[in-house]
Amino acid sequence: MINKFGISAHLKNGNGHHNGTISEFAIRPNGIVDYQHPDKDSAKQEVERAVSTILANVGEDPTRDGLAGTPGRVARMYDELLAGYQVDPVKLVNNALFDVEYGEMVLVRDIEYFSMCEHHMLPFYGRAHVAYIASGKVIGLSKIPRLVDMFARRLQVQERMTHQIGDIIQEILQPAGVAVAVEGQHMCSMMRGVKKEHPVMFTTAFYGEFKEDREMRKEFLSLIR
Repeated sequence: MINKFGISAHLKNGNGHHNGTISEFAIRPNGIVDYQHPDKDSAKQEVERAVSTILANVGEDPTRDGLAGTPGRVARMYDELLAGYQVDPVKLVNNALFDVEYGEMVLVRDIEYFSMCEHHMLPFYGRAHVAYIASGKVIGLSKIPRLVDMFARRLQVQERMTHQIGDIIQEILQPAGVAVAVEGQHMCSMMRGVKKEHPVMFTTAFYGEFKEDREMRKEFLSLIR
């Protein structure tokens, strides 16, 4: 069975076996994984056609110099910016879980991310801070930024992304607690709409000891300031 991350239920046991990957399934806004991802070549062609249609309908000539290659460039750009849909989290973690006699906070802060707002398909970007209270296991240092990127490189809202990061750390490590804080600047409110240049959105998600222990939350928040 595939859970809301596209991860097999076997992941907790570390045996690496699973029934499907992100590359085989698409994810609906509610996190359900339930249908096959389109063929990559045909998907690229459809994106190119869609970009050409947009260009023509905003008053441009898609065939003129400077724009003739734009549909292909945009399609390749989306491949990169939305690559999180293609990531298999089982392969990403790659069994980089280690038995360590350590039961304190592990914090990775100032993880840069770039994402795209699902409402207007404009970028938002910022930093994520992820902590967990180890409970006999730790995860390889590079894996936490990679997990952040996996969720950031999708069409997103910051609130959901914050919880997805926390959920997957909880799913993989089963630690005593998880804390996630995400700072984001959203181009959809800077370029359009209210057109405010410097607002920063701050979202958090707390689990286990971080949720239950106010002093633990305060320590986490003080460390990321």
